[in-house]
Amino acid sequence: MRYAYAITGALLLGGTAIAVTTSSNVGAQVAQNEGLTAAAPAGAPASLADMVEKLQPAVVNISTKQRVQVQNPFAGTPFGELFGQGGGQPQTRQAQSLGSGFIISADGYIVTNNHVVSAGAEGASVEQITVTLTNKEEYTAKLVGRDAATDIAVLKIEPKKALPFVKFGDSTKARVGDWVVAIGNPFALSGTVTAGIISAVHRGTGGTYDKFIQTDASINQGNSGGPMFDMRGNVIGINSQILSPSGGNVGIGFAIPSEQAGPIVETLRKGQSIKRGYLGVQISPLGEDMADSLGLAKNSGEFIQGVEPGKGADKAGIKAGDVIISVAGQEVTADQNLSSIVANQPIGSRVPITLIRNGQRMTVNAVVGERPSEDELNSFAQPQGDEDFSQQPQNPGKATDQALGVSAIPLTPGIIRQLGISADTRGIVITAVDGSTDAGAKGLRRGDVIISANNRPVTSQAELDAQVKAVAGQGRNAILLQVLRRGQPAIFLPVRLRDK
Repeated sequence: MRYAYAITGALLLGGTAIAVTTSSNVGAQVAQNEGLTAAAPAGAPASLADMVEKLQPAVVNISTKQRVQVQNPFAGTPFGELFGQGGGQPQTRQAQSLGSGFIISADGYIVTNNHVVSAGAEGASVEQITVTLTNKEEYTAKLVGRDAATDIAVLKIEPKKALPFVKFGDSTKARVGDWVVAIGNPFALSGTVTAGIISAVHRGTGGTYDKFIQTDASINQGNSGGPMFDMRGNVIGINSQILSPSGGNVGIGFAIPSEQAGPIVETLRKGQSIKRGYLGVQISPLGEDMADSLGLAKNSGEFIQGVEPGKGADKAGIKAGDVIISVAGQEVTADQNLSSIVANQPIGSRVPITLIRNGQRMTVNAVVGERPSEDELNSFAQPQGDEDFSQQPQNPGKATDQALGVSAIPLTPGIIRQLGISADTRGIVITAVDGSTDAGAKGLRRGDVIISANNRPVTSQAELDAQVKAVAGQGRNAILLQVLRRGQPAIFLPVRLRDK
């Protein structure tokens, strides 16, 4: 540091010397920042102070007191008594969580994130939720309702007097480049204000109903549940997530848009549960590989991996391998996914669904059911299991020679028993995979069963190779495989062909 300062000092002195020798009127010089006034960026005020002064009292700090059962790591050993009480039995510890929220009514209804008021660890339970106002008044809050799917919760306090509150704005009018302000309590620093612009809208981060507003306004741990305001002071988002490798702000934060949050908040405020439409399908995005394997445009529609028996999709005749491109006239895209569209359809309504099957466009009508609980949905997906396929010889050399990078043999009754799959399964079982190919990268492995390729049944390596050749002849660089692994439902997987 000393060396750096020495060089800097020399440069400054040199610059001064030049100024002295070249200036003809030294006495007329003034400081660079003398009388300087910054011009406001287009569409933004010169100062946010007046707006923040009015909004800040409606933003609150939310903390929870939790109890966590901690298992003694020395339980069952000679050290159990020494390092834990009760003979190594689970011990109870206290924990806290901090977040933000905002008041939406004078009588004390408050909006925040569900994760702010949820147990933060396995075995934990929330004992108390405390809301702290900007004037340091504290209230014990009641949880009115929550929606884990969108990470929204509504609380209620009983204030001593009418409270300042804010209202939702219209996030559908928000555009990339608009200025926004976030207020919250990052790292327990209450009343922190940050500003930035909207970086993107309808941003997905992997959740079923993600339609986030992305912003570069600083959002950090503790901002969760706080409001995002537009320049008119309306709440257009609930700050919810950050994308950061370090845990701190890197200029990528996400807020739940008011167009999505507003109706959910009103439903929860009334003490009602959130009900969503449901078709009973397992889906995957129509990314580049999947689209290429089907000869379709990418990100236009979603691929059906499986159909739940007896649900709306099944009764309408929708099948695994179909690509749904629109529901009730709304196109299925990367920004408006199938789950979101169906979730917003009235339960019991009959909706037209346009799909593509084997290259042919068709329309069916399906009755929208009610989305089951998360526990019921988890039971639809079968548990994973490791295959036991040890008696057939590997042939890595043959796999390397294949355009797909896969070597396989026909199923036999003995192999079927060994793999533990249904006795009526027809297909070929993989004996080796070239790890340098896309098949290896996609996770195909020895013991997986290929049921179909290019939507055609395959029962031999020759039939698989024929379909690979047919796809390549059509100018496609990927082939769609239907793959079965013991303990899992069959899935469709696009696999790119080896470059020649």
